[in-house]
Amino acid sequence: MHPSEEIYGEKSNRLSGKTIVLGITGSIAAVNCFSLIRELIRNGAKVIPVMTSEAVKLVAPDAIEFAAGMPPIIELTGQTEHIKYLGGPIGADLFLVYPATANTVSKMANGIADTSVTTMAVVALGSQVPVAVAPAMHETMLENPAVVRNLETLASEGVSIIGPRRADGRAKAASVSEVVAWAIKLLSHDDLRGRRILVIGGRSEEPLDSMRMITNRSTGLMAVALAQRAFERGADVELWMGGCNVPLPDYIPLRRYASVSELVAMLNDIDHDVVIVPAALADFTPEHRVEGKVPSGKGFEMQMKPVPKVLPLIRQHCQNVIGFKAESGLARPELEKRARERLEEYGLKAIVANDVDTAGKTSASMILITVYGTQDITGTKPAISDGILNFVAEKL
Repeated sequence: MHPSEEIYGEKSNRLSGKTIVLGITGSIAAVNCFSLIRELIRNGAKVIPVMTSEAVKLVAPDAIEFAAGMPPIIELTGQTEHIKYLGGPIGADLFLVYPATANTVSKMANGIADTSVTTMAVVALGSQVPVAVAPAMHETMLENPAVVRNLETLASEGVSIIGPRRADGRAKAASVSEVVAWAIKLLSHDDLRGRRILVIGGRSEEPLDSMRMITNRSTGLMAVALAQRAFERGADVELWMGGCNVPLPDYIPLRRYASVSELVAMLNDIDHDVVIVPAALADFTPEHRVEGKVPSGKGFEMQMKPVPKVLPLIRQHCQNVIGFKAESGLARPELEKRARERLEEYGLKAIVANDVDTAGKTSASMILITVYGTQDITGTKPAISDGILNFVAEKL
């Protein structure tokens, strides 16, 4: 067994049965292709690498062969690899160029086929195979009017443009995680396409003094899973995150808040179709914040005051709100009862009930309570996210 087969589907089966032709061109970002290929395979894809002669100067073909489990196509032969993989009904499911130089972008936009990658592109664009490019170049090259026009041309022809991320005067190629998310997005059912979804997650942190705070042990994992799955299913997603202990996706627009008051101040910016709120927010905050740091070893008295309930405030800005209700040690009937009372009190479309012991865990058992009925959603956080998003797609 080749080492690439050992990691097949290791992370998910979202790309299971899918074949991706990966065009690698002569940008220094090509050094990330090894990781990209492995991540695509870990999500179930078969990857066919294609390299330009310039890419070979930057990345050893043997390394790409090890990553993909097959030698890269560097020169087209009598086997007509471009037709075999992209010109027939049993060919690849996606043609992805990562990284895409200004040279390759411009040739693709003008139908020039003078490298293995651009020839593959000509065939893919002619056979309606989904095409995506992840540009990587200096920012001044990206702003060249001709390059701008060529990217616009590709976009008008249905090519998905992934990134780039502008930083330090360069238009850097999208991250590996972003490209994988786009591959899943392009090859998955897009039942949330056109929906604008806001996910509010993480934990609030109410300051006691300049050092200490009152908070909870929510990690933000549920919110990240929801945002990622909504993105992969075609939605236009924004993530508002409080305190958290998980990596945040760099391809989803992000805003941060700390305290409940900071979150409340952001609510006027809600203009989304759906708001999902797995955030763990405080019910109380100190009456007075101590300036500086209370000396260690000294006792002190603290008066608490209630903070506004955020879900009713969100409902003033959005009709389709899904909340979460966490309790501890309740039997299922009582948990359902309390969650439905909250659903009706706040006018929510749905509420997810769970035990606080699931906080931070990668798998859980939750109950989705909606205006239409009750459904168990159990599994990993991405699987639970799909259960919630299925309701959004079908009912909202």
